[in-house]
Amino acid sequence: MTIQWFPGHMAKARREVSEQLKLVDIVFELVDARLPQSSRNPMIDEVLGEKPRIVLLNKRDLADPRWTERWIRHYEQQGVQAVAINSFQNEGLQDVLKASRFVLKEKFEKMQAKGIRPRAIRAMVVGIPNVGKSTLINRFARKNIAKTGNKPGVTKAQQWIKVGKELELLDTPGILWPKFEDREAGYKLALTGAIKDQVLSLDDVAIYGLHYIAEHYPERLEARYGFATLHDEIVDTFDAIGKLRGAYERGGEIDYSKVAEMIVQDVRQGELGKLTFDTFKEETE
Repeated sequence: MTIQWFPGHMAKARREVSEQLKLVDIVFELVDARLPQSSRNPMIDEVLGEKPRIVLLNKRDLADPRWTERWIRHYEQQGVQAVAINSFQNEGLQDVLKASRFVLKEKFEKMQAKGIRPRAIRAMVVGIPNVGKSTLINRFARKNIAKTGNKPGVTKAQQWIKVGKELELLDTPGILWPKFEDREAGYKLALTGAIKDQVLSLDDVAIYGLHYIAEHYPERLEARYGFATLHDEIVDTFDAIGKLRGAYERGGEIDYSKVAEMIVQDVRQGELGKLTFDTFKEETE
């Protein structure tokens, strides 16, 4: 499976990020806490180079907190500061400022030693579409400055936003790779809403989600749908969910498209509990 989705404005965004890096002190790389690896742009390391950064694991309220802590340690062992946040509920933002001051402490001390007056930290916010960048900026600014939406690719242009006296944020459009060939990454991104629903079959996305949750979180399936293991035939699993949720077509047949949509929405809205889809072997921590 190769997914092609790289609109022209995203190619432009990549160039703009490279050009604007010299204007900022630090980069806030926003990822989805449910998939901290799959929701990273594989081009980002190349684009950012040695620029200081903090990885922000957003939507922590939807992610398995055990794995969120493991991912934070994983990043920190690689020399990268990481902070778990919930931008929608304004949680963890002070921790971001604290981490920024820690990362930039030496730089600002050198500036002060040279007689340069203290100024706000200048940060760039980057991340793939629909990971919550605009919501984060609006929460920092305490007003709706950046345009938000629940569809990938809402932000289309760069803008500076002042956050009190401590921080100035540079918003950037979401950038996604021109193609990727990792089937699982594609399903994970689609399941959490980072890829437009038209790109992949929603049935396939829902089936992937059911299999993953049955393997890693069977108790969630039982709590939500009344069974902890999937039927031998996936259509029987869809039938069971459809009957439970009343997803019928005219004539009394199960509406399988509606069932698939229900499953995906249950994952996205946290109805199946706190889930993390990117994991790693313990010995690699």
